Amino acid sequence: MTAAVEPVTWVAVCPLEAVARESGVTALVHGEAVAVFRDHLDEVHALSNLDPASGASVLSRGIVGTRGGVPFVASPMHKQPYRLSDGVCLDDEAVRVPTYAVRVVDGVVQVGPRRS
Repeated sequence: MTAAVEPVTWVAVCPLEAVARESGVTALVHGEAVAVFRDHLDEVHALSNLDPASGASVLSRGIVGTRGGVPFVASPMHKQPYRLSDGVCLDDEAVRVPTYAVRVVDGVVQVGPRRS
């Protein structure tokens, strides 16, 4: 017996131009608050909006920057930097923010499933 595979559902979040470079926006995706960021290279990333240190839904309001060429968002609560590519904290690799599949189709940012 083969297990059924659920289809990937992409959610249109906003036009790409609604996300300024080096900033973020929040979207509700499948009932979860997701922070969508656009880095200095114009790449788009999606992380959970929940700050692991405080539990507050605030990461989309964090400062986006780079450290050693690695794009990150610094939490507005306690300033921990989380790598945009995989959600790992740059100061403590044991701490991580969940990430989501993200893509841009016809100028619209779409968020897919949570990555494992």
